[in-house]
Amino acid sequence: MTPTAYQDTFAADHLPPRDQWPELINVDQLGYPEWLNCAEELLDRAVAEGDGDRLVLRTPEYSWTYRDLAERANRIARVLVEDLGLKTGERVLLHAPNNPMLVACWFGIIKAGGIVVATMPMLRARELAVVIEKARIRLAFFDHRLAAEMVETRQRTALVEQALAYGNGELEAGMAAKPAEFAAVKTHGEDVCLIAFSSGTTGVPKGTMHFHRDVLAICDTFSQHVLKPRRDDVFIGSPPLAFTFGLGGLVLFPMRVRAATVLLEKAPPPELAKAIEQFRPTICFTSPTGYRFMLEHAPACNLSSLRQCVSAGETLPKATSDAWFAKTGQRIIDGIGATEMLHIFISASGDEIRPGATGKPVPGFEARVIDAEGREVPPDTIGRLAVRGPTGCRYLADERQKSYVLGGWNVTGDAYRMDADGYFWFQARTDDMIVSSGYNISGPEVEAALLEHPHVMECAVVGVPDAMRGMIVKAFVLLRAEAPAAGAALAEQLQVFVKAQIAPYKYPRAVEFVAALPRTESGKVQRFKLRQAAEAKATKGEAPRTN
Repeated sequence: MTPTAYQDTFAADHLPPRDQWPELINVDQLGYPEWLNCAEELLDRAVAEGDGDRLVLRTPEYSWTYRDLAERANRIARVLVEDLGLKTGERVLLHAPNNPMLVACWFGIIKAGGIVVATMPMLRARELAVVIEKARIRLAFFDHRLAAEMVETRQRTALVEQALAYGNGELEAGMAAKPAEFAAVKTHGEDVCLIAFSSGTTGVPKGTMHFHRDVLAICDTFSQHVLKPRRDDVFIGSPPLAFTFGLGGLVLFPMRVRAATVLLEKAPPPELAKAIEQFRPTICFTSPTGYRFMLEHAPACNLSSLRQCVSAGETLPKATSDAWFAKTGQRIIDGIGATEMLHIFISASGDEIRPGATGKPVPGFEARVIDAEGREVPPDTIGRLAVRGPTGCRYLADERQKSYVLGGWNVTGDAYRMDADGYFWFQARTDDMIVSSGYNISGPEVEAALLEHPHVMECAVVGVPDAMRGMIVKAFVLLRAEAPAAGAALAEQLQVFVKAQIAPYKYPRAVEFVAALPRTESGKVQRFKLRQAAEAKATKGEAPRTN
């Protein structure tokens, strides 16, 4: 058993059995000590080695240095330990948009020996309550503008004993009474420091557990070998820090090389383009949808400061890659990652990029295409993507561990083919996950929300192709007899209802009213027939109703 200094052993106790872990390879090559605290490595070491006055975080309102961030993180750590009674190994919820205080809380929790559970600001109380129950969370920090959601969340679950807001002075008052020094808790490299939740295809979220060394490993694999950031780089992007894509791209990667990042609380493509023009960043992280929107809706913005652009979350079409190159002279770095793997594991940069292909395994990782029995298939054969490396899937008390990890390999749920040169080409998802604008959306979760509407008797939700977003959520709805007439007004009513029940990005952008849903003889809905029908309409140029 891995040694640990944690007092609360919940995370360790709920790791999958070792024989269900993927094979972790090339860990020794990264050269980490047995005992390490990733917050100390990324933040404290920067200050100790003379980079305290370097800029680390910038917003449209203010800027923080590494020393500013360290002092705030230290005060937060003291609030956790001295005022809230944090036991090492306890989970702490974060619920906020991308801003410097969120980053300070992240580092404060980990320095204090806690485990971060970050959630997107768009999540509703019902979604937050599920996360809290599954991770057994007692403490929470949140942005004061999300207070109403936190109040409702605490009404749904009695687990959260203390929830402190920041931005209104509540957490800040506790911090002001604390000294700005705090020695990071001694933690083991295999102590869990982060539980990232990912929606499952069933709508039941999966908690993916990551170690202190994993946080450094993604910096020293993808970032070091593919992205190749420099000390003078300035990062910017759109993904929430609750997404591990955003956490790596906007916090961990820049801080590993003592660079800076621009944090935007909201970064829709037009605003992201304006911010690039204003702040002159050099590295951008967003989805293919973001790049397409910026090309079409912000053509006048000056994007010339960018030297690296990274795309993940959905496949990057060759047309988007070519159009971006024509405008900026920069090839987008495509990549596939997974919450289970923490970040990108297949990618390419510079002259190695082949537009349309995802790339090759990142140094430190191996990938192959396998058949239904787990056997590797020849080049140019479509099969399931399997990967292994220094990071890997370890679900929090979840039977789905057995289906994600097969024979020591992480099987991601993506269909790929590998060409004769070792490049991997995305084909499709092999499950019912809908990937829209880089967001993973569970169809059953949207169905569950729709079914709570009094006019909905039955429904089925699928992903359908969309030129701008890659895919959109489409709902096929069978109404109750007493419902008002089907039409645009009722469709909009259902969309608004879903937005109020779950995170708004999950709502069905297309609604089609049907007299019946296709079913098997045993009564199961045949969603593949709905997808085929929707794709056929798209091929004929019949645009779905969207809002």
